[in-house]
Amino acid sequence: MRAGPAKTDGGARPVRLGPRSVTALVLVSVIGVIAFCWPLFADAGSAVTSHAGDAPWLFAALLPLLVAVVVATIADCGMDAKAVAMLGVLAAVGAALRPLGAGTAGLEPMFFLMVLSGRVLGPGFGFVLGSVTMFASALLTGGVGPWMPFQMLSMGWFTMGAGLLPGGRGLRGRGELLMLSAYGFVAAFAYGTVMNLQGWVLLQGMGSGVSFQPGAPLRENLVRFLAYVLATSLGWDLGRAALTVVLTLTVGGTLLRALRRATRRANFEAQVTFKAREGAAPGEAPHRTYVTYEPE
Repeated sequence: MRAGPAKTDGGARPVRLGPRSVTALVLVSVIGVIAFCWPLFADAGSAVTSHAGDAPWLFAALLPLLVAVVVATIADCGMDAKAVAMLGVLAAVGAALRPLGAGTAGLEPMFFLMVLSGRVLGPGFGFVLGSVTMFASALLTGGVGPWMPFQMLSMGWFTMGAGLLPGGRGLRGRGELLMLSAYGFVAAFAYGTVMNLQGWVLLQGMGSGVSFQPGAPLRENLVRFLAYVLATSLGWDLGRAALTVVLTLTVGGTLLRALRRATRRANFEAQVTFKAREGAAPGEAPHRTYVTYEPE
């Protein structure tokens, strides 16, 4: 047990995942995977064979599940108002960054911020941050539609993945930036591919070799989907991935230090205790102390 926050970047620990947080994240992820993939297994005669009809239901399920992740994190590690305030600030910055490159060859600077934030603040915090940022940016840019809950899920996974990368306490400097750049490059393509799956099922009955065919064998539809990705979005995803790498390598070190400094000063997991001052008069306010519990 040690009083006070750490004095180095190594003391800026991510918000930990406890059993409740893990359960909530697994639940929301399973629901998300089902929501993305179920049209691939639907019969041709199904009443609903695209995501246009299930988006409102997914959004209605996603919001309470996001709240459940936050509540579970609070219950597991005592995340307090300081962490929620940082969540709001980072979500606002990410939402403001998104319109800067939207519509221009996939150049979206918010992705590099999500990578660095997830790395510093951990997977649970990262999932909520990614989802909330995408929700805020959709409201800011007028991008509200059936795709929005799917974007929230995809960005949540994208940011959570950065928090799951190894070397959280020991890897620093150039090696860490290279790892984050590699993750950002690969994950930017993964984000685009997952979102393509959401939009692709809307292309039905077009007589094209890349359109979705309800009720067709899974293998056939996956081949069509691969052709669709290569034909429509590969260049867009490449622009997103390249910009994420460039920004991570150029300004990532500075931003990582700033995020870790803010995390260290916020001291999210400090336990507040009140102890009477030695020799204090009766009725005098107790002295407040912060104690941080380090893992063994």
